[in-house]
Amino acid sequence: MEFLEKRFRLHENGTNVKTELAAGLTTFMTMAYILIVNPSILSATGMDSGALLTATAVAAFLGTLFMSLFANYPFALAPGMGLNAYFAYTVVLQYGYSWQMALAAVFVEGIIFILLSVTSVREAIFNSIPQTLKTATSVGIGLYIAFIGMQNAGIVVAESSTLVALGDVKSLPVALALIGTVITVTMVIRKVKGALLWGILITYGLGLICQGMGLYVVDEANVSLVPGGVVALPPSILPVFGKMDFSNILSLEFATVIFSFLFVDLFDTLGTLIGVSTKAGFLDKNGRLPRIKGALLADACATTAGAVLGTSTVTTFVESASGVTDGGRTGLTSLTTAVLFLLALFFSPIITAIPSFATTPALITVGLFMIESVVKIDFSDYTEGFPAFLNILMMVVCYSISEGLVFGVLSYVILKVLSGRRKELSPVIIVIAVLFFLKLIL
Repeated sequence: MEFLEKRFRLHENGTNVKTELAAGLTTFMTMAYILIVNPSILSATGMDSGALLTATAVAAFLGTLFMSLFANYPFALAPGMGLNAYFAYTVVLQYGYSWQMALAAVFVEGIIFILLSVTSVREAIFNSIPQTLKTATSVGIGLYIAFIGMQNAGIVVAESSTLVALGDVKSLPVALALIGTVITVTMVIRKVKGALLWGILITYGLGLICQGMGLYVVDEANVSLVPGGVVALPPSILPVFGKMDFSNILSLEFATVIFSFLFVDLFDTLGTLIGVSTKAGFLDKNGRLPRIKGALLADACATTAGAVLGTSTVTTFVESASGVTDGGRTGLTSLTTAVLFLLALFFSPIITAIPSFATTPALITVGLFMIESVVKIDFSDYTEGFPAFLNILMMVVCYSISEGLVFGVLSYVILKVLSGRRKELSPVIIVIAVLFFLKLIL
């Protein structure tokens, strides 16, 4: 205990070992879906799904461990959603590149990120984003993560005419997710320690009871909630490990793929760090994140290592907010999450049995916590309020943290210039706005 106190400065950060361990478990529970979803998406390229499971878990372990050791922050990393879809469906299936070449592009992207992190370029970009947009990003991520939770449980579904619609609230998974959300929020109100984790476990427990009573029917739509075993040996990683193809590294097409990965990863990561750090109270009075260089370096090293292991870009997860909300404040939280990802390789039957509707209450509740900071935005000043509003809105409707930042920064710079308040803009934010504009039109 003394070693942990000294290594992670627990007392200084207002936390303790028990709280950190519980927060790490909560983060893992809300992120564990990536162990199933990432192999499912990437295997569409022809990659071995079993090897991808192992690569996903090991990449998440290493990335989250880097965050713990390099920055002492409770942020967890894993192959990113959106980035994996871009890897599989756009780069490989649409553009026709091999998955080996796509892995090489991710590797090069990671090397570039390491250089940008060491030279403080990424830190300068983070610090240049106005405080209004940092607050708006936290709020937007709150709504975004709640929307993800609702989608996972089927509370909201895709609909052709309106794009989204209310799901079937009479279906048992949706009902259990809603009941679990009420239980979770009630525990938060009553200040129950580890409320988010208890919410996940109670919702899952209710599902097991319903399956035992025959109310929850296992079919094509509903998988069994009863684990098919306890321990299983992890599949071999060799079919995807080190399979990068650099034969086209000097081509324009390769450079285009690298830039696409680079852009999305850069601003997804910055947006996540901004949002979760704002909620945790990590930002100083100038809106800067102490030890950010270590956090960005951890993210960059994780991306590089992930490519070698055989998976798409590894990035900081918005679900880290669930552990932060449960009290996680140091790298002990992320270390716990990292170890659990490694253990998950051997206990995959148990981990994969926990359904998405059981984690939905935690994600919705985190959304509630993160939207609280919206009151800090000055909506009476439209040069501040409109960019914040657009940032929040576009993040949710475009299903992308980076797109939210794109529209937030662009509108912020344009309105400041047109309203005669050019002096309020830093040179860095103007350069970023120009790059965002070029990204949109090109």
